Amino acid sequence: MTDFDLSDFSSVDPKQFAQIVKSAPDSQIKEVMSSDMRGKILDEVFARMPSLFRPDRAGSTNAVIHWNVTDRPDGGVDTYEVVIENGVCTLSPSPDRDPKLSLTMGPVEFLKVVSGAGNPVMMFMTGKLKAKGDLGLAANIANLFDIPKG
Repeated sequence: MTDFDLSDFSSVDPKQFAQIVKSAPDSQIKEVMSSDMRGKILDEVFARMPSLFRPDRAGSTNAVIHWNVTDRPDGGVDTYEVVIENGVCTLSPSPDRDPKLSLTMGPVEFLKVVSGAGNPVMMFMTGKLKAKGDLGLAANIANLFDIPKG
């Protein structure tokens, strides 16, 4: 599967997803993330986060993390709240808690980060990813999840 086709995204396993993102040009990812597929893709990515969480690596980490994905077709931002508490990762139905860390990035950068196809530190240094709050947590966040490499 070389085309960036995520019409049946729920049947794509994390490794296949990583390969799709890695092989797709940015322009194609941006186009899909500007379509009506955006919400479905974001919902699915966040729904998978708890199953990719590595409590053995989290130690005593307790944090509320807001993921802000910019460039919604209507100009808005999609915000998802991930909560790590007592060795468990959950997705909050609404982002209403005060975050320990807030990450903001465009949809292309987001998909690259969660698929292991992008370097979050480099994105932060070049301003493509903004982190507010606990920067130590931001630097370590990738280690808390089993991110498949494409």
